Amino acid sequence: MHIQESGEMYLETIYILSEKTGAVRSIDVGEYMGYSKPSVSRAVGILKKGGYLLMDKDGYLTLTESGLAVAKKIYERHTLLTDFLIRLGVNEKTAVEDACKIEHDISDETFDALKKHAKMHSPSA
Repeated sequence: MHIQESGEMYLETIYILSEKTGAVRSIDVGEYMGYSKPSVSRAVGILKKGGYLLMDKDGYLTLTESGLAVAKKIYERHTLLTDFLIRLGVNEKTAVEDACKIEHDISDETFDALKKHAKMHSPSA
């Protein structure tokens, strides 16, 4: 099943929140993203049906193995692209916004090349 950009955003958000707090519910996702309860509920249902997400009897969300893989991929893209744009001189707010747009459409080949370039030119390299 191909996951849409909005689904990737939800998975990334659940990943970020679970790393920060350990336990994530739909209401936490809605507050973080600024989305309504019905929107989050619909997205959670789609992600559960797609095998990316589980919800326990108390409403806590857990990423499945495939959901975690997607979330980590998008999060890595977001952080690397944001850092890359900031290093190019883009202000942080714009860099974050633009990275969010790019992270969903960039090919694996291009991202890998950017990642390799960033690694070779990082201050710690």
